[in-house]
Amino acid sequence: MTTDQAVGLTREDEGPQRATLLELFLDLVFVAALALTSRTLAQRLDWVGVFETAVLLTAIWWVWAASALATELQHLGRPPIFAVTLWVMFGTILLAGALPGAFAEHGLIFAGAYVAIQLGRGTFLVAALGARTVRQGSGRFMFWFAVSAVPWLAGAFASGPARGVLWTSALAVDYAAAWLRYPTPRIGRLASRRYAVAADHLAERYQQIFTLALGDLILVITLTYAAHDLTIDRTAALLVGFAAAVLLWQIYVHRAGALLKAAIEASRDPGGFVRSAPNTHLLMVAGIVATSAGFEAVIAHPAEEASPWLVGVLLSGPALFLLGRARFEYEVFSRVSSSRLLALLALAVAGVVLVRAPALVTGLAATLVLAGVAVTDSIRAHGKPPEPPMPST
Repeated sequence: MTTDQAVGLTREDEGPQRATLLELFLDLVFVAALALTSRTLAQRLDWVGVFETAVLLTAIWWVWAASALATELQHLGRPPIFAVTLWVMFGTILLAGALPGAFAEHGLIFAGAYVAIQLGRGTFLVAALGARTVRQGSGRFMFWFAVSAVPWLAGAFASGPARGVLWTSALAVDYAAAWLRYPTPRIGRLASRRYAVAADHLAERYQQIFTLALGDLILVITLTYAAHDLTIDRTAALLVGFAAAVLLWQIYVHRAGALLKAAIEASRDPGGFVRSAPNTHLLMVAGIVATSAGFEAVIAHPAEEASPWLVGVLLSGPALFLLGRARFEYEVFSRVSSSRLLALLALAVAGVVLVRAPALVTGLAATLVLAGVAVTDSIRAHGKPPEPPMPST
């Protein structure tokens, strides 16, 4: 019996693995963080607000993705792993609380929480895991998070554009290291097979976080609606925003979303799915965040003329989602439906036509484009047997 088997912390390829209630509990913290991200964007609809929101969202997403990989590779029910999960949850609460002022007075709290989450998780796992090979896996993560900690913390003490530049470089290190499988001096890269322990667990985690991310949209539009006079046009805006949430969910789960588990199992390189899934789902979640920010402004002022930035955010939300969904479809079926490309073209045209339109009209246009994609999917699938996954890798 190996040391890690004796400790019982490492997840091996032992058949079906379901996401746990603790993982769902962990994800709820990220719903709050996403809601604060979208509200931060809604309060500053300009290029600075968009850039800062992109940095903050990318950081929050990487905390989730790294945590999801840790629970993918380890047994979550063991006390040490349970303690690590609670550490990540509390750190994410601090991260979310500092988010609105991350580029102002709360930069050190935001960056410090991010670094503490990533390095703290690795430190705890290295201490708790017995086998040398397993400790090396966590050691790889720690090495690269220690490298990115330098620009993260340096950015916290910088101000103005310098903070954004330093934090962007830190995120570039984090994402590049993951894509390259954490090449570490004297240890090497993380073996690809370690990424593919339980296909059903991985698939369910991403399906779960996407569905919960839609809670950001529903939460924000509901709170915004409740904070204003409940007029007819605001009620109409709320209905349009809710319809957008339903359509985003419907388009996600149609065929490819429901077949993620089977696609991973059918792939020649399941580890490739694990490495690409964070980036694919980041695009879709970013689309939800932008849509949420846009509809917050629409519900608050439905009859006012939409500014160019509001039009851009409202239409870029569905566009980002469809880009991510198109990539997702290609990963599962090795093709992209023409309806996604036509929808992107329609959104681009709408961006030119609707610059002076009322905010509610712009929100309705974005929702109608999503409706067109959902209807096209239903028509194409009607009466046909389920399509088997045909991953390209």
